[in-house]
Amino acid sequence: MDQFTINLIFVAGSFLLYIGIAIWARAGSTSEFYAAGRGVHPVVNGAATAADWMSAASFISMAGLIAFVGYGNSTYLMGWTGGFVLLALLLAPYLRKFGRYTVPDFIGDRFYSRGARLVAVAALLIISITYVIGQMTGAGVAFSRFLEVDATTGLMIASAVVFVYAVLGGMKGITYTQLAQYCVLIIAYTIPAVFISLQLTGNPLPQLGLFSTHEASGLPLLARLDQVLLELGFNDYTGHHGSTLNMVLFTLSLMIGTAGLPHVIIRFFTVPKVADARRSAGWALVFIALLYTVAPAVGSMARLNIITTIYPDGVEAAPIAYDERPDWMRTWEQTGLLRFEDVNGDGRIQYYNAANEGFAEEAAARGWTGNEMVEFNQDILVLANPEIAQLPAWVVGLIAAGGLAAALSTAAGLLLAISSAISHDLIKSTLKPDISERGELMAARVSMAVAIVIATYLGLNPPGFAAQVVALAFGLAASSLFPAIMMGIFSTRMNSTGAIVGMLVGLGATVLYIFTYLGWLFIPGTNMLENTPDNWLFGIAPPSFGAVGAVLNFVAAYITMKLTRPVPEHVRGLVESIRVPRGAGVATGHH
Repeated sequence: MDQFTINLIFVAGSFLLYIGIAIWARAGSTSEFYAAGRGVHPVVNGAATAADWMSAASFISMAGLIAFVGYGNSTYLMGWTGGFVLLALLLAPYLRKFGRYTVPDFIGDRFYSRGARLVAVAALLIISITYVIGQMTGAGVAFSRFLEVDATTGLMIASAVVFVYAVLGGMKGITYTQLAQYCVLIIAYTIPAVFISLQLTGNPLPQLGLFSTHEASGLPLLARLDQVLLELGFNDYTGHHGSTLNMVLFTLSLMIGTAGLPHVIIRFFTVPKVADARRSAGWALVFIALLYTVAPAVGSMARLNIITTIYPDGVEAAPIAYDERPDWMRTWEQTGLLRFEDVNGDGRIQYYNAANEGFAEEAAARGWTGNEMVEFNQDILVLANPEIAQLPAWVVGLIAAGGLAAALSTAAGLLLAISSAISHDLIKSTLKPDISERGELMAARVSMAVAIVIATYLGLNPPGFAAQVVALAFGLAASSLFPAIMMGIFSTRMNSTGAIVGMLVGLGATVLYIFTYLGWLFIPGTNMLENTPDNWLFGIAPPSFGAVGAVLNFVAAYITMKLTRPVPEHVRGLVESIRVPRGAGVATGHH
């Protein structure tokens, strides 16, 4: 059986599974469409949350970003996992206790303002649409290789599948579909990593293999990787070469952006009790850790494998002849995501850092006149890993299904957040309060369908790599929704005017800064936190500005609060009731 047929079996089988689950768990009411009837078990919700959270950026892009930069891109790991801890401890239980369906629903009621609700809806739409571009990009990359179709056709197929199970099932269908997708993606990610770790280090656990001895050289794996990179003029893999300020701000932006992501927050509205929100957050962290602790090993081992492939006799010897390149290179070249150019006409593939002036003399002595791997899209790394390591054909098919599961699971969650904001917060709560439940359910499904069409269109011409586009969404969430939710839960004094001004200032400043310096998105193969044009404000990279936007949000909200009317007394009581556990007054003697 050829590779294409195997890929088709894995992908088609997983798609049929998702659609079958959606038919079985289709939503029959608005409660089931928005919150799965609030009847999801914490363990199931934890796995679904993990799938919702671990998008194409986590599955496809993150290891590629780490592989080509090293320690400098560990910010993704630290920011995303740290943010989930913030979400679990500070936000999820309180939002579940408030008992609403959506983030704008909470903000509108807490800040007793239709204006606050509309600003939250606008922020949610900007965040979610930006985020979903990365998912559609990831689906296109996976399809273009494994089903041997162009990216446009791949996007259409992915959109059609999401349309069926998201529009039909709503949150109820999406929850159980995401449970299946988590199982697919974690198996697909882990099995190749185990094989590759065994090949390179003899250790079956990639997490331990990363710190084990590289069997071919007898050196620690990371030391061997540092050695070959330095010999080719690249920065050492384990060193920090960027701006410390940007690294801190970017990590913080990812953390608080995570805690403000609407499509992740709404997952905690699906459990029966407040305690279940905490439990499902704990389970989600366990499920997420299974992939996130493997990603650094996948990136490191893949980078070493690529160099070993090009220099089979060591970097001091001649590189491989172009005509002798392995099959995985030939197949990925057909997608346009990998490309070579024989600059010096010797028929071989020179791969080194041509931008390093200190390496120019060594390159000239070897007859090299430029790096000949002129295109290596970082998003292909995880998908190509099984082929690079010459693993069995079924593992390649499994990776295909896993990459698509990661992209589609998050895309469905984002589309549901968009749909809920339009049908519930815009139509039901603002434009047409007397709409029937049946009418609201229809509006939810129609808005979901429209969102899928828009997401598909934007996915056809996305800026940057999937993970870099997703980083924008985190900055926007950090600067707009996170401060409003935090102040809504932990401040009885924050009023509606302060919240509205804060969100507008934070979101506006971040959007303006990002799109003023958008050029970083189009610099392939580089660490965006190392590119520091002189005109950046204090040298702050656009993806790092979300943390600054959050500070501006808090400051603007506080100043406005001081200058405007205080919070009504009944709202103060509402805020206190969210934070104080039931029965606490009796237990402490205070009533």
